[in-house]
Amino acid sequence: MKNYAIIATLMLFLVPISATAQDARTITLEEAIEIALEENIEVRMSKSNIDRAESEYRQRRADFLPNLNANIGGSRQIGQQFEQVSGTFDDFTTNNLNASISTNVTIFNGFRNINQLRSADAGLESAEERYQRMRESIIFDAAALFLDVLLAQELLEIERENLEASRQQFEQVEAQVEVGMRPVVDQYSQESVVANNELAVIRSENSLNLSKLRLSRLLQLDPLSEYDFVAPGISEEDIVVQEYDLREMIDIALANRRDYRASELDLQQARHALSISRGARMPEVSLSASISSAYRDQQRDPITGETMPFSDQLFDVNINRGFGFNVSIPIFNRLQTSNQIQQRKIDFRDAELQLEDMRLEVFLELQQAYNDYTGYAKELDATEKALIAAERAYETEQERYNVGSATLIELTNANNEYVRASSNRVQVMYQFAFQEKVLDYFLGQISEEIDIDGLSY
Repeated sequence: MKNYAIIATLMLFLVPISATAQDARTITLEEAIEIALEENIEVRMSKSNIDRAESEYRQRRADFLPNLNANIGGSRQIGQQFEQVSGTFDDFTTNNLNASISTNVTIFNGFRNINQLRSADAGLESAEERYQRMRESIIFDAAALFLDVLLAQELLEIERENLEASRQQFEQVEAQVEVGMRPVVDQYSQESVVANNELAVIRSENSLNLSKLRLSRLLQLDPLSEYDFVAPGISEEDIVVQEYDLREMIDIALANRRDYRASELDLQQARHALSISRGARMPEVSLSASISSAYRDQQRDPITGETMPFSDQLFDVNINRGFGFNVSIPIFNRLQTSNQIQQRKIDFRDAELQLEDMRLEVFLELQQAYNDYTGYAKELDATEKALIAAERAYETEQERYNVGSATLIELTNANNEYVRASSNRVQVMYQFAFQEKVLDYFLGQISEEIDIDGLSY
């Protein structure tokens, strides 16, 4: 991961100057989600699974229909035959034409066709649920990375404001040193503070660039182009702590989570597959019907002795009709059916275990998301108090320094605490705002219309 971060940062710094000189493309959160859903490979592959399941479902419905086959063929025979009138062998050529239409329909096959249709229906619904869950995951990932970019922008702004304040402080100290009000060591100390703040700005810029690169990678954007990810900021008024009931949330998640629903459908498929394998022990009954005809150029009218016309042979004299039924009773097939039933039982037990594992996963994910939400809610109160106290302490030290009753070190420490408190406050605000979307995701209620407090679209 460290190597990836280094490479990603270098790639951003190696972008040609001509590219940075161009106007950056502005991308909102809504546009980022739309791009991610259109370009993501996993979403496309998940959609292909739906198409595949739809094809299987259509096939299983068609299995209830009778089949219909038409055959037509011709032949020519050349040889000799004994002519009784002349008493000699004469050369002969015989042309034949055969045509037939047949149909077959299954009446009963141990309910296998019914269970196959039910299985295909469950498979199609499962593919659709997984496709929708995949879209929800992409929406969630895009929103998370987008929020990382916005947070990095806020932190960079804090570092820049701190740098500007330290530069102004340096100018003040420098002027005071020149008139002998402050020792020269204060000037050197403040110059060091400015240099460290410049380093902090550079690191924040690199962090922002890396966050943008990660988001661009998810959106499949051109890495050589410039992008400006914008959204309304989060204000204090937007932060509202909601009351949640964990048991109620679990019930909602089990009802709404598409991945959990897909696991339930997988269990249905496994149950139908077991029924299909058991149906192989039952007899199979089918009906058949056919009609056929033929033309032979050597066929003669028994009365006149002349060759019978084509239409008379094909559409009248040589027509044959057939009807039948067939009952196939399985007696012994080298234990294949028994082994298949045993395999389907194992698959069914595995599906039950997977569903139980998914249920447990839902519980744990919601528990963790709920704990994080309540934790961030507590941090909101703590960071607000810390920020107010740090701001007052900094202002007090600034006043004391101006009148000469505080040292530059004390002022610098107070400023560092204030910057740290501001940074912590911003991070907790963004984390809390997004944590509500985390809850929505694990509840199965996230949608393309993302509303992260102030980040509304």
